[in-house]
Amino acid sequence: MNVFRILGDLSHLLAMILLLGKIWRSKCCAGISGKSQILFALVFTTRYLDLFTNFISIYNTVMKMVFLLCAYVTVYMIYGKFRKTFDSENDTFRLEFLLVPVIGLSFLENYSFTPLEILWTFSIYLESVAILPQLFMISKTGEAETITTHYLFFLGLYRALYLANWIRRYQTENFYDQIAVVSGVVQTIFYCDFFYLYVTKGRCSNSVTGALRRPT
Repeated sequence: MNVFRILGDLSHLLAMILLLGKIWRSKCCAGISGKSQILFALVFTTRYLDLFTNFISIYNTVMKMVFLLCAYVTVYMIYGKFRKTFDSENDTFRLEFLLVPVIGLSFLENYSFTPLEILWTFSIYLESVAILPQLFMISKTGEAETITTHYLFFLGLYRALYLANWIRRYQTENFYDQIAVVSGVVQTIFYCDFFYLYVTKGRCSNSVTGALRRPT
């Protein structure tokens, strides 16, 4: 544990709480990709199966349970409680384009050919691309509410802080997780364009909307 890891976890948690709060207050999930949220729920489910086999710390266990709870509550709100407000017409990213190669890569590149290890590896690879349906939806509609941009910003910040955490761990512990680092770098790259828009457009909904809109 180091300050970058803790700040990364808190940034990740804040992103999820912001999204849940937005849906609950507005009673609407328009502009939110349900497909991305399903992928994130799948990420946490396959990664945290060790909750039943491996105790690391109270902090670790609590955070895992909170992430799982937030992920599934978000999916329920989108496809259950507020499904009438869900913009399914624009949430059209083909998930098989992500799932098939991620599953294949998980079997080919892992640290141990065991069920839990393959599922953990699958979760790492999947998390690196899970945000793509959301980014695709924004680019397709040309619209992004302020709260949605904040959600994406804190998700990107979480990944950037985890990169700093890995650098710090390598310096202090000589620890290097190639799968996690490479996947984290890929995921951070996906956020780079959004980070640029978020900062240069003043975190304003209208400005980000205009910048994200693609010519037809």
